Amino acid sequence: MAKKNYELTRAGLHELQAELEDRKTRVAAEVSERLKEARAFGDISENSEFEEATQAKADNEIRIHEIETILKNATVIEEKGISKTKVSLGGQVRLRDEENGEEETYLIVGAKEEDIFSGKLSNESPVGAALIGKQKGQVVEVKTPAGMLKYKILDISLPKGVHNGK
Repeated sequence: MAKKNYELTRAGLHELQAELEDRKTRVAAEVSERLKEARAFGDISENSEFEEATQAKADNEIRIHEIETILKNATVIEEKGISKTKVSLGGQVRLRDEENGEEETYLIVGAKEEDIFSGKLSNESPVGAALIGKQKGQVVEVKTPAGMLKYKILDISLPKGVHNGK
């Protein structure tokens, strides 16, 4: 099976590194303490606290492995490659929903960074994929599970803190 390459912004890379460190230290220590306390209750065969702590340990280890895999196969989006004239990975875009007139600003990120509630839109999502390569003023129609959506690109910019020298 071919390795999956994960495209991350520099901020996304730092967030994952911080989460990995937190899970390996603080979270692992908390789970270890929970397991120790649950064992102290005696018989672990019918001990729900022990089962929950064991599951928390497994969940933490799975997430640690997932983050390590992402980091090992990550490509950081080079700031110099972010366009100010076309929607691109790592760039910011301000859109207007042509149906209701609402405006939203999104940072276009790789799939592992997507967080729509934080304004991070994946380049692999229907809307993100439709926007890539488009310019300010263009209207984009997107077929989504919720139906057809229509957006006008109002502005394309660099995210705060990015200075690509272009």
